[in-house]
Amino acid sequence: MYNIVIYLYLTGVAIASLFSEKVKKMWRGERQTIKLLREKVDPDAKYVWFHAASLGEFEQGRPLMERLRQTHPEYKILLTFFSPSGYEVRKDYKGADIVCYLPLDTIRNSRRFLRAVRPVMAFFIKYEFWYNYFHILQHRGVPIYSVSSIFRKDQVFFRWYGRQYGKVLSCVTRFFVQNEESSRLLRTIGIDASEVVGDTRFDRVLQIRDAAKPLPIVDAFRKGRTDGGDGPEHKVFVAGSSWGPDEDIFIRYFNEHPEWRLIIAPHVISEDHLKQILSKLNRKTVRYTQTTPEEAAQAECLIIDCFGLLSSVYNYGDVAYVGGGFGVGIHNVLEAAVWSMPVFFGPNNAHFQEAQWLKASQGGIEISSYDDFAAMMNRFIADPKLIEERGKAAAEVVDKHTGATEAILKAVRLK
Repeated sequence: MYNIVIYLYLTGVAIASLFSEKVKKMWRGERQTIKLLREKVDPDAKYVWFHAASLGEFEQGRPLMERLRQTHPEYKILLTFFSPSGYEVRKDYKGADIVCYLPLDTIRNSRRFLRAVRPVMAFFIKYEFWYNYFHILQHRGVPIYSVSSIFRKDQVFFRWYGRQYGKVLSCVTRFFVQNEESSRLLRTIGIDASEVVGDTRFDRVLQIRDAAKPLPIVDAFRKGRTDGGDGPEHKVFVAGSSWGPDEDIFIRYFNEHPEWRLIIAPHVISEDHLKQILSKLNRKTVRYTQTTPEEAAQAECLIIDCFGLLSSVYNYGDVAYVGGGFGVGIHNVLEAAVWSMPVFFGPNNAHFQEAQWLKASQGGIEISSYDDFAAMMNRFIADPKLIEERGKAAAEVVDKHTGATEAILKAVRLK
């Protein structure tokens, strides 16, 4: 049944590639993978294979890849993606020797791919469980490690109709899971090879924080000046990875509170979306790519209209909002929390363990409406010390859950 579904999906992708540029890139990239591997793979090298579905999973696997390269330079690293949104951004990533798409999980593709690479071990990040790849790897005696994986009782593996597909989990040499519940669920289907180490993203956000770059425009925006002198600074609210429903909430509030300055780094940076944001604002606004420190110092709202800056932008904020919680799910709340900031997010966060820890610590604040948001912001304005207390709690969550990368490398058997 699994292989039938895969072939039906393959047909659908082929058809969709005629109408979607994104799908076309994935389709073309997958078809070129085997040729690329035959050209680039060093037959005398030992390859460790990392697979990430997209950009988020890549960020989870990145600390492990970089630590492995640092401690065991005798290995080469193969990095594969399934989604164009991951591959197109990280295809030139210097931490891997080869970066390519992973061909769809047909038996033929799996055999050809593994024959071309012959990895000595494989790491699959979070939700990636490929039936044919896993079974062939197991048959060849190649250790398979599932990293930062997290399981819920409503997943197919734990339902009666998913037992056949659930056998893919028995191929995994060891699961490095995020929480005790995941380990317990695996035991209910006879899998004991799991270890609770947490999420490697906590290690990654510490790396990002330590590598944060100074941003003169954002610094001038916060200070309200460019002379570099001391003096009172503005309170700054940073909204990261925001979508329309998020923006409807916080823009309405900040239009009415000129004592705060607002930075918006939307998830979608298109002219249409930027125009929508501008139409909602009634405060003096500048765009990052079109302004200077002098102009930014006089503005009340700064829109980050380019990629790659958000993790550093959070450093200039007092309170953060991370978008996506009124849609498919929240984006990376840890990038904000690591800077000792209280973090707002929407109600769709139940499947994000880090959000649950932040809420429990009161460093994370779930909102379901404008009224929820306004009430909490009003508390922050009335009691500025509360911002510091909630921010400290958020940072402590990050500090408490670091160390997954070292725990994983200690546990795996490097040949």
